[in-house]
Amino acid sequence: MDPGEIDMQNRDPSSINAHVQVGFEDVIAEPDGVHSPQCVWKLAHKCFTCSRDISYTLLALCYGVPYAFFWGCEFAYLSFLHIWVITPCISMYMIWLKSIKIIYGACVRTCCDPCFEACGRCFSDIRVTKA
Repeated sequence: MDPGEIDMQNRDPSSINAHVQVGFEDVIAEPDGVHSPQCVWKLAHKCFTCSRDISYTLLALCYGVPYAFFWGCEFAYLSFLHIWVITPCISMYMIWLKSIKIIYGACVRTCCDPCFEACGRCFSDIRVTKA
């Protein structure tokens, strides 16, 4: 299939809406011991399926294209922000943080290392033995 074409059969190839279960059996169920007559069950199935399909078709016709336009713009804006604002800011902060890391490391080594070395030498002769 050409990369520019859309798959009209499998409309959820990445299974991002696999959790959306809207079949009759997924929504309505009768437990054992409580069953309606078969004619009611068949009619309920047909009513549910027809009303779901007609409602979805009408909603998709009315709102599908405007929402597709909205979400296309929203993800374009999000991509723009990440490419032109967020990623460069992160890169800038990483450069600053590397400089701060070097200065902070030098300060810690200058101030703390002599104390740690002195404590290490004081405690280096301590031996623990079993009595």
